[in-house]
Amino acid sequence: QVQLVDSGGGSVQAGGSLRLSCAASGIGISSYYCAAWFRQGPGKEREGVAWISRGATATYADSVKGRFTISRDNANNSLYLQMTTLKPEDTAIYYCALASWCSRSASNYAYWGQGTQVTVSS
Repeated sequence: QVQLVDSGGGSVQAGGSLRLSCAASGIGISSYYCAAWFRQGPGKEREGVAWISRGATATYADSVKGRFTISRDNANNSLYLQMTTLKPEDTAIYYCALASWCSRSASNYAYWGQGTQVTVSS
């Protein structure tokens, strides 16, 4: 069974930090060129926030540059998102995902985690 399990969400004050994790089973993340984190806030569409290639090249949405760091650990079959200086607008359900190539379109991704809630209060 192929499964991505994301975790690490929680409720924090603005300016706080959280580290999200995504553990893969039944699939190797090294088999995919692109691993990514998406988020969906209340009443909003799902949007990409960070992407990392198999060669560990990272790309970020403008809204999170300088605050979030994506990383992958192929040996441990895991993906991470370190979030710092969190803002209320970061409040969303965060999902990890895998694709054969990086894209900002959610429809491009073959596998998804179940989502983990991040809530940032003022």
